[in-house]
Amino acid sequence: MNIKAFVGAAIAYTYNHWVGWFPFRPLRHSLLKFWLGRFGKGSCVQIGSRFLNGRKVYLGERNVVNAGCLLDGRRYRICIGNDVSIGPEATILTLGHDPHSAHFLDRGGDVIIGNHVWIAYRAVILPGVSIGDGAVVAAGAVVTRDIEPYAIMAGVPARKIGERNPEIGYRLNFNPLLF
Repeated sequence: MNIKAFVGAAIAYTYNHWVGWFPFRPLRHSLLKFWLGRFGKGSCVQIGSRFLNGRKVYLGERNVVNAGCLLDGRRYRICIGNDVSIGPEATILTLGHDPHSAHFLDRGGDVIIGNHVWIAYRAVILPGVSIGDGAVVAAGAVVTRDIEPYAIMAGVPARKIGERNPEIGYRLNFNPLLF
């Protein structure tokens, strides 16, 4: 077995099953700063969030990853801009299977998320998708293709239902001590 793959799997197991459930944010964040590809200043990852190969997950500054999220960086990257809010139990996937493959081959791609994006409760982002600055993904939506900046998307599959005001100037600041 490849020693690098083994160490990565051990870190993932330790974080996802032990450290990630510990109700003390500074402890979780100290490991994430070491493990993730990038852990931007002021970002917050809440209790119970899981990472599949954190080395390919890049969090910008002042992001909020709410409780119970899954970020899948197994083979491809997840690059998240600044001031992004990811709602509870949202899932960002970078790898799946090709339904047309007779041999159940893998299919995937990088997920790129711009600045000031809001991904709501239990939304699912599929592999190879780019989400433009300021876009909103509604609760329970399944994003199957790229989203233009400031679009408001909802449904399965996600479709544009509106436009967000492009004059966004907020900076997220959410860092509870315990959760």
